Amino acid sequence: MKIRGQRIAYLDSSADRSDRDGPAVVFVHGNSSSANTWLPVVRGGLDGRFRCVALDLPGHGKSDPAGAEADYSLPGYADVLTGFVHELGIPDAVVVGWSLGGQIAMEAAPSLPDARGFVIFGAPPIASPAQMAEAFLPNPAMGALFTAHVGEAEAKLAAESFLAPGSTFDTTEFVSDILATDGAARTGLGASAGAGRFADEIAVVSALRRPLAILQGADEQLVSLDYLRKLDIPALWRGEVQLIAGAGHAPHQEAPERFAALLAEFVDDLARER
Repeated sequence: MKIRGQRIAYLDSSADRSDRDGPAVVFVHGNSSSANTWLPVVRGGLDGRFRCVALDLPGHGKSDPAGAEADYSLPGYADVLTGFVHELGIPDAVVVGWSLGGQIAMEAAPSLPDARGFVIFGAPPIASPAQMAEAFLPNPAMGALFTAHVGEAEAKLAAESFLAPGSTFDTTEFVSDILATDGAARTGLGASAGAGRFADEIAVVSALRRPLAILQGADEQLVSLDYLRKLDIPALWRGEVQLIAGAGHAPHQEAPERFAALLAEFVDDLARER
């Protein structure tokens, strides 16, 4: 698929929704990841009920690097996501974003008025760069995800920060995605975020008229649960952050069955509201 002249690769569980009983679900991966990160969740039962679509962001996976008409920033990525959803003809999709993908979902939300709902995790809403120190937990391993050239040892440390402390989860796929990502995507994102080139995410989620689910691994190493719990979000699903036991920053990988079950419950609740 081409969006504004840029080739965007994606996975699509089925172009035929006749045997599905719910809306399409669009998955947006994190920094230095790819659409493949969602396969455990999709194969864990969601594919049997919903059309599951996952894109490779520009400079990630099999998508082209950002071209002349795009850039590596939250507004740039949000523009791609919005174009992607409309190109596939699924403006009423449920949008699921992990880490950077969650930030992109919030950035794009005002341009996706027909979306049925949003799910974010590893992505604390912030209004300005000054709030990053409160919203994110200090972890030196994360520096690699904003550096152009990353070696395998640095990539492995970054991947381990995605997990619960002491986890024995195999990080091979995380590392492979990190090493395959365009280094300019990392530095571009870091520079644009540091300069405040993103929407006031707190204002965005406060104004949402569709439900927002916030999930969190109970052993998250990168995002502050205390910070999330202080936010006033009227549309917050079930009125609180949903914790996933035995998982860190990447519960969709560490606990895919529990993650998929929560996501299915969220989508079912959306259907009952309509």
